[in-house]
Amino acid sequence: MIGKLNHVGVATPSIDDSVKLYRDLLGATRIGDKFALPEQGVWVCFVDLPNSQIELIEPHGESSPLKAFLEKNPKGGQHHVCFEVDDILAARDDLRARGATILGTGEPRIGAHGTPVIFVHPKDMGGVLIELMQTPKGGH
Repeated sequence: MIGKLNHVGVATPSIDDSVKLYRDLLGATRIGDKFALPEQGVWVCFVDLPNSQIELIEPHGESSPLKAFLEKNPKGGQHHVCFEVDDILAARDDLRARGATILGTGEPRIGAHGTPVIFVHPKDMGGVLIELMQTPKGGH
């Protein structure tokens, strides 16, 4: 079921400050533009790496699901790990059959790469919030 690592999600109170860290301190040279996903309550910016991406996520709006995370982790931190899957519905159904909890309604929603995603509860994933995304056509 599990495919390649697509990205690591990093919650931040400021994407602009985090971009400076990845660019100026770590030497990242391929950094995308910041864009809003209001339906998910986040701002997003991708830092391209040779083998994956870092997804910087910042709260968007007062009801952002990141607000609680940043209250516990004011400087931000690793939020989730995202793996690609060939078939998001088959992956969801398989995980449910094995006893894992899919967050929200369980219906996939469109993620930052424009493909369907689901999130699996950390209590079933060794304490890590797991995002599964349908493999993007043509890469990302």
